[in-house]
Amino acid sequence: MKKILLADDHSFIRLGLTQLLRDEFPSALIREVANGADLVNEVMQEDWDLVISDLDMPGISGLEALPRIKSVRPKLPVLILSIFPEDLYALRALKAGASGYLNKNAAPEELITAIQRISQGRRYVTAELAEQLLSFPNDGRPLHELLTNKELEIFKQIALGRSVSQIAESLFVAVTTVSTHRSRILEKLKVSTNADLTRYAL
Repeated sequence: MKKILLADDHSFIRLGLTQLLRDEFPSALIREVANGADLVNEVMQEDWDLVISDLDMPGISGLEALPRIKSVRPKLPVLILSIFPEDLYALRALKAGASGYLNKNAAPEELITAIQRISQGRRYVTAELAEQLLSFPNDGRPLHELLTNKELEIFKQIALGRSVSQIAESLFVAVTTVSTHRSRILEKLKVSTNADLTRYAL
């Protein structure tokens, strides 16, 4: 493994991941970016062997960056990391082109295992997620799978306790747009309040 691109908007997480990667892959070139726009630009300008990206970043999220990355580098392995439960976002990330999805609470050894597997052209999901995917009924799907990518992004930010105005600012859209999406999210998930959304996310 020669070149690894790491995207996360939290500098302390980038620092920790970079150190872990350097310990495991001492000869690798590791570059850090702090947002989705820079991630996409780096992928368009340079060849990388692996991308590790946070799901939740300001502006272009990791989920939104995936199709753009895959349009120019279809075979580039991308591992998505997130604080959110796998059953909420992993399937959507995999459908968007991710090679793997891992919760940030995972052990460092599991991260290395995931990196090694997707670097071999395979996909990585945890045993728990694989079991959940197999248990879905053939004629149904979780309610959150009904959300569009934009609705999912707003749902995620509401669950983190962010206000409508904060969400609008981070996504560069009008407050009324966020409010409209919020109403649709509540309807699709069959809940009534932001507190209900937070409980659903957990």
